Parts: sequence; C-alpha cells; structure tokens
Amino acid sequence: MKTTALAVSLALAVGTLAQPAAAAPSGKPFLWENATVYFLLTDRFNNANKANDLAYGRKADAAPMRGYMGGDLAGVTKKIEEGYFTRLGVNAIWITPPVEQIHAGTDEGTGKSYGFHGYWARDFTQVDANLGTEADVRKLVDTAHAHGIRVLLDVVMNHTGPVTETDPAWPDEWVRSGPTCTYKDAITTIRCTLVKNLPDIRTDSINPVALPPQLVAKWKKEGRYEREVKELDEFFARTGYPRAPRYYLMKWHADWVRKYGFDGFRGDTAKHTEPQIWLELKKVASEAYEDWKRANPKKKPGDDKFFMTAEVYNYAIGHGRKFDMGGANYVDFFSNGFDNLINFSFKDDAKRGYEKVFSAYSDQINGPLKGYSVLNYMSSHDDGQPFDALRTKPYETANMLLLAPGAAQVYYGDETARVLKHEGAEGDANLRTFMNWKDLAANAKRDGYRVADLQRHWALLGKFRQAHPAVGAGVHKKLADAPYTFSRTLERGDLRDKVVVALDVAGGKAAPITVAGVFSDGDTVRDYYSGKRAVVAGGKVQFAASKGVVLIGQD
Repeated sequence: MKTTALAVSLALAVGTLAQPAAAAPSGKPFLWENATVYFLLTDRFNNANKANDLAYGRKADAAPMRGYMGGDLAGVTKKIEEGYFTRLGVNAIWITPPVEQIHAGTDEGTGKSYGFHGYWARDFTQVDANLGTEADVRKLVDTAHAHGIRVLLDVVMNHTGPVTETDPAWPDEWVRSGPTCTYKDAITTIRCTLVKNLPDIRTDSINPVALPPQLVAKWKKEGRYEREVKELDEFFARTGYPRAPRYYLMKWHADWVRKYGFDGFRGDTAKHTEPQIWLELKKVASEAYEDWKRANPKKKPGDDKFFMTAEVYNYAIGHGRKFDMGGANYVDFFSNGFDNLINFSFKDDAKRGYEKVFSAYSDQINGPLKGYSVLNYMSSHDDGQPFDALRTKPYETANMLLLAPGAAQVYYGDETARVLKHEGAEGDANLRTFMNWKDLAANAKRDGYRVADLQRHWALLGKFRQAHPAVGAGVHKKLADAPYTFSRTLERGDLRDKVVVALDVAGGKAAPITVAGVFSDGDTVRDYYSGKRAVVAGGKVQFAASKGVVLIGQD
C-alpha cells in the first residue's frame, strides 16, 4: 500500500519491553525493540543433507522457483556454528514453518508448486522430512541459543494446505472452502478463503470437533495416535477450552515452544483471523515458554518474555494502533497479543531520505507506540516491490534499514545482493532464489561493488546495532546537516546507552563530527566502522570515514 506524506511512516508497534536478558558484546541487554532479525526460507538457505532433498515422493517437476531446492534445518544450524549470523550482528532468526507440508504439487495459477515455503500444512505436529527431523529442530534452537541468538517460529492459524489427490480436505466442521475474500470489511477479510483451494480454518467457531480422519489414520500408522490424543485430552482438561479448531491449533503450535524452546512467533496472515485468537495463543505459548525455561535453565537465552510479531498485511507505522479492516472497522492488534507488527510501509518511506524517516519513526515509537515497535524491512518473500529490486543501492539499503528506529528484518541475501529475479519465474517466486553463497565466496563483482565487501558493510552496521540498543530503541535527534549527523539515546530503568552516527561523510582525511550534548570533552569514543578511537574536544571528534559512515559509541 502507498503511504501518504510523513504521517505515512509513523506508527510503529513492536512489543512489550523485554526484561534484561543475555547481553550483547557491549554488555547491554537484548531488547526485541532493537533486534536484528534474519528472515530465511529454510529450503532456500543452505543444504547440509542432500539425502532429504525430496521426501514423500515429491519430484523435481515444479514451475521455476516453485519446488524444493534442498535447504534444510541442518543447513541453518551449520551456518550458526560457522558464526555467519554472529559476524552479521544478527540476534534473532525467523524460520518459515517447519511443519509437514502437503505431499503433492498443485497448480495455483503460476505452474506446479510445492509447499517448500512452509505455509501449506498437512500436519501441524510433525517436522517436514524435506527439512529434517525433530533432532534437527532441537539442535538448531539449542545452537542458536548457545550463540546468543533467539529463534522465531512462523505459525499459521488461518488455513491448511491446498487439497490435492494425496492431500484430502479437512472436514467441513474444521474448514470452509469459500467464499473468496473481498476485503470490504472484517467479515469479508476473515470468514473467507484467501485464494481458491486454500481451505480456511474455522477460527470463529467454538463448536467441539473430532480430529480429522486423515490425522487419525496418519498418527496410527506412525505409532503415535495414543500419545497425541492423551496430550490433547490433558490440554483441554487443563485449559477448559472447547475442542474447537482454533484451540487444537494453539495446542499444536505451543508444543513447538514447550519441546524446543522457540522464543517467539511470527503470526502469518494475522488479519484474516479473529484478532482475539492471537491473545489466546499468546497466553498458551507464553505458558509453554516458561515451562521450557524452567526445564532448561542452562539453555535459555535470557529472562525475556515470549515474543510475538505478525504479518498484518499492509500495516504501516502511520496506522499506529488503529488498523482499518475496511469500512472503518478498526482493530488494535497490539492489544491482541502482539508485541510488534511488520511494517509494510518502510520500503516506501525509505525513499524520503534518512532524517524524515528517522525522526518520524522515533517520534512514533517513543510516543503513541511506546512499549511496542515495528519490524522494518526492505525486501521480503512476498513483496513484489522491494526497495532495491535490482540491487543497485545495497549500501543505502543497509544504512536505512539497520540504522532506523525499530527492529530490523534482514531478508536472506540482502547482505549479499542476492538476485531477486529468476528467468522463467513468475510473481513471488522471483523473491525466493537460493542463497548466493558462491557469490560471497568469490567476492563476485557487481555494478560498482563486490559482494563480500558489501557483506562486510552490513556486518559492521549490524555489530554496532547489536552492541548499542539505543540504535533501534532510543530517541533520535538530528545534530548536524553536513555531514548528516544524529544521536540516539536510551534511558530505561538502569539501562543507559547513547550513540552518534554520521552519514554521507566525505572520504579522505579525518572530518570533524559533532557529538556535543551526547559525549563530553575528554571522552574517548570509538568509530565502530573503522575500529579507531579518538578523544572528544570542543564538542567534536575527528574520524576518517569509510563508505561515508561513522558509527560512534563507547566500549
């Protein structure tokens, strides 16, 4: 959606302030408001086990970029172990749903497609064999936590996977097959199907339903029917919830938290369900998270609460806490369980320039949205209009995203200029090419830059952001126009943090950077970009810029 003037980019909303948790290298606590979240499609990121590339009889017969390509959970873990995310300053990873997907391919209008993306569930309780095993899930989360990284699980409450010859429809009391959504108001956005042949779960119903017969047969074949039924019985007895579809899903989603220790959810298609179900899910998942932490005191990354962000499609920071579902039907998703919302307007707002975006976002985050935040992004898996589709402005992309107030979503390959176009692919398939590891290893040359050099730039900004929570969570203030210089200050309880950043600084000899009012004369400060230190004198500090960037803080 196109946002209007400055009001456009101002209505952040992220989440309840986390309790001080595992510290960044600076000794500062982790805050979700300042998180750098690396979003990856597991199947497209790294292939560590070629033996699981095609499971359940799937074939390599999909339309371009619409089939499985071999990435797996073990591949993500391997990159965590290698320190890839640590070097980038990433402190949270968001993975697409790892649940078992429909087995067959289906034509959704763009050629034969498979559920490689994770949003076409067949069994919400099982790991998809194309991605790995339960042991692989546990190792991924444990390894991430050992490296100081939280993990977000993508969850779907809105729909099952499409119906195919091998993937039967769920019973009518579980799902609706129509009408198709028209988005005129809440009803025509919620009680409908997103597209043809994508059964919509009856989240509005509180009528008790029996398990779908295909799940009963499947679980019996796998030898876990009795265990699953026993756990469901215990859940419904403990909570008092009716055996309605949405409560089954809440139990199943929370199980991933209780078993593996996922630190939060990203809610898919959140505006297509009744808002209150997310608040119910937050309660169930939070209890599961506390259970996991009590059972795993040496594995927990910190004492922060369970976190939830969401895809409320077309939510913009300028909407604040009032999102119009159509017909002036407003919903406050922040009062319905979410600590954060994905900010769909950021990539368009970014075209307005640094100061307009930074000052407006800071005013909103520290004003009407105080206590919450947004998740900004420049490219994503289903946004056909990224900020820099041709990767001609990758340095500006990094500066804007990683230095803006709010949390940052790095879409896999943003840092390596992964191509967002594939010959023969249609629609969002272009956005889902395999991670360009070969370009990074070869430091491939692009138009005016090299890939590994670009990644280093992203890493330097990311590490600065990780070390200083004021970058994403602090109050913004412009200090000078030439070079463009600003400060961010954060004072919250016992937490104190402050930084000064200068952009578009001329290269060559050292340039004076204004730091008055933030750092005092005699203070020793460090430029996190060059690694050099200097002493403040006369309200200024001298640093020679690289790539036009100076990142000033204290160790």
